[in-house]
Amino acid sequence: QVQLVESGGGLVQAGGSLRLSCAASGRIFSSYGLGWFRQAPGKEREFVAAIRWSGGSTVYTESVKGRFTISRDNAKNTVHLQMNSLKPEDTAVYYCANHRGPFDIAAASTADMYDYWGQGTQVTVSS
Repeated sequence: QVQLVESGGGLVQAGGSLRLSCAASGRIFSSYGLGWFRQAPGKEREFVAAIRWSGGSTVYTESVKGRFTISRDNAKNTVHLQMNSLKPEDTAVYYCANHRGPFDIAAASTADMYDYWGQGTQVTVSS
């Protein structure tokens, strides 16, 4: 099993920045990865970004490219999501999730590729 704990959410004005963190523990393999998803009220959960533990391959959804950066600290089994130039439409509950099996960058945006999820952290961007 893998345990995931998110932190770093909060309220920020449009144009501001936040840094989310996801601390992972349990059965973590270097060839696997971790992803971030978000869900806004009344909307479906959507993929944000993902990273492979070893090598650091990354993938982003189009709407956050150039604004968000995902990174990992292997020594601490922690993945960060640096969010800059935040927009009101970024408001959502953000979840980190464990990518099951070897990291597949082509399929990393699919929720079915993830087996363990954190409890979520709220990000609110005011206009």
